[in-house]
Amino acid sequence: MSKKVFTIFILILLLLFSSPVYSLDTSSITLKNYTKKISNKFTRTYCNTTKFGISYEGALAFAIGETNKEFKNNKLNKLIDYSILKNSIVHDLENNCQVYGFAISNLDNLKLN
Repeated sequence: MSKKVFTIFILILLLLFSSPVYSLDTSSITLKNYTKKISNKFTRTYCNTTKFGISYEGALAFAIGETNKEFKNNKLNKLIDYSILKNSIVHDLENNCQVYGFAISNLDNLKLN
């Protein structure tokens, strides 16, 4: 009898104090906008850094570091397609900074964890 009462008591406590867990609801539009935001940040940082006279290698390292630092704790980082992000960055560099011939392999250190 006491085992049944104890079991019922534990079950009631578990049901009362359990919190529901919801899945991450992310639309493709949200992910696309987030990818564009990262690309814009990297492009602005890289362009501004090269305009100040810093070498291309230094500007690349600085832009990667700043972008990683700003976006490292976002939950959407796990869902990013890095090939799309890298292509967007190269496209933005060509259109906004007139940097042509920028190799996608330069962005291998861009990892948002």
